[in-house]
Amino acid sequence: MVSIIAEWWLRLLLGLAGSVLISYAAYRHRSLSLSGALSAVVMGMGFIVLGTPLWFTLLIVFFVSSSFLSKWKRSSHSKQEAEQQYEKSGRRDAGQVWANGGIGLLLCVAYALFPHKALIYGYIGVMAAVTADTWATEIGALSKRMPRSILTLKQVKAGTSGGITALGLAASLAGGLLIGLVAYLLDGSLLHGVWIGAAAGLLGSIVDSLIGAKWQAMYRCQICGKETERQQHCQQRTLPLRGAAWLNNDKVNLLSSIIAGGAAWLLSAAL
Repeated sequence: MVSIIAEWWLRLLLGLAGSVLISYAAYRHRSLSLSGALSAVVMGMGFIVLGTPLWFTLLIVFFVSSSFLSKWKRSSHSKQEAEQQYEKSGRRDAGQVWANGGIGLLLCVAYALFPHKALIYGYIGVMAAVTADTWATEIGALSKRMPRSILTLKQVKAGTSGGITALGLAASLAGGLLIGLVAYLLDGSLLHGVWIGAAAGLLGSIVDSLIGAKWQAMYRCQICGKETERQQHCQQRTLPLRGAAWLNNDKVNLLSSIIAGGAAWLLSAAL
């Protein structure tokens, strides 16, 4: 009993130290806001204390790769044009941190209480979805072709919610595949995780685009007339254009990750 308590305290201290160091470094490099960094500390501790290395590593793979891509070629005209439409910048706040990792942490808690491999596959699906979505957004914005609406297939402006490109879809598949490959490298029994990660990532990205195009809250700038996810643009309040007022980009990411995680769970159960 004493050894178990000592091990738990050691993991807690290591989790706190590791999470603080990583979150502080991300804050200094402007990948996380202050609220995002504090949330990342809490989340990282949860994964380290309750999960195996696989759980925390997949979170790190998502965060590092997404942070790198958010800054990669950020000065390009196409990325700057797209970011005019986005609700938030590449510096993640608490809402984005919990939208991307909150469901994964719940699955980690569930696995600590009721260890079942289906929960790991569900987690792979969740992390594949959020990774794929970020990769599609950041790499897809560099596409030389105009995006098309996933609903009408008509050309739309870069950064338009629900807009897709061939490059973005390929990036989402690659992001999901990376999560699946890392999971398999960490646990050789998760061979099916490779293709499940790729499939869940692509599915999550497509679902994200569908929800974004159909139901996400969108606004129009009163000054420049651009369609945007922001409630303020050109230093002026924007006008509601379409969608549900409560459904912002963070909630869209959360919903798409739940659907992708559920699909991964069902695929693993079918095996």
